[in-house]
Amino acid sequence: MALKSMTGFARTSGAHAPYAFAWELKAVNAKGLDLRLRVPSGFDRIEPEARARLTAGLARGTCYATLTFTRQGAQTQVRVNEPLLRMLVDTLAQVPVTGQLRPASIDGLLAVRGVIEVSDAADDEATIAGVTQAALAGLDAALDALVQARADEGRALQDVLTARVDTIERLVLAAEDTPGRKPEAIRARLQQSIETLAGATNMLDPARLHQEALLLAAKADVREEIDRLKAHIGAARDLLASDQPVGRRLDFLAQEFSREANTLCAKSNDPVLTGLGMDLRVEIEQFREQVQNIE
Repeated sequence: MALKSMTGFARTSGAHAPYAFAWELKAVNAKGLDLRLRVPSGFDRIEPEARARLTAGLARGTCYATLTFTRQGAQTQVRVNEPLLRMLVDTLAQVPVTGQLRPASIDGLLAVRGVIEVSDAADDEATIAGVTQAALAGLDAALDALVQARADEGRALQDVLTARVDTIERLVLAAEDTPGRKPEAIRARLQQSIETLAGATNMLDPARLHQEALLLAAKADVREEIDRLKAHIGAARDLLASDQPVGRRLDFLAQEFSREANTLCAKSNDPVLTGLGMDLRVEIEQFREQVQNIE
């Protein structure tokens, strides 16, 4: 099974009389799973179930899920606020009519704010339940599309990461076979350095020189680092072949890769080995950057 990316986008739409709806899902990178869900007012009942389905389908990343509704052929209800209208009539009846005032007309009273209330017709419970189920089915379709988009991108990332691991392995094997890390090579470099500094080749004690060479070789030995890097390479290949979300574990493994490469460079006393260590650090950093996109 291919890896999954944490990024992706999906959109689905549907209808259930008298409503049309649309879901938009957008996912980006994150350390954990963070759901940002928006549903229209009046359909809050959808949110808990929608959140549960998204949680079941996604393991990691920030997911923005937005639901929109449009009511088709909405029926308008007009209602007269009779208590307010009676209060206005009673109040005006107490105002004396003079030459400058005329009795209030019905159209004038109806124009007062709040006397006429216009609203959409309320839906019955069966309609709301039907729309809710249709919207959740639409979410399932959108979620499937999002997961597929993340899987498609994950397959491309898997090829890139596999190539990085192959390069890391080649560099580790080259470091292991570097002639300059052998005790004999270290002894020769030590002898050359002493001859240059002391200018007294005839006074050198071969036994003492051999002991110092062995001591420096022990201090500069990168056998443990190479063995651990080989173990990390095997672990990386296992994770890349896994059918589970492995982004966090790959990120941790990349940190371990980096730690061993840094130690190898610090202990190296051979320019060739140091160069291989630097190349190794570059490959590991690029590996780690790509891992940040994996679910």
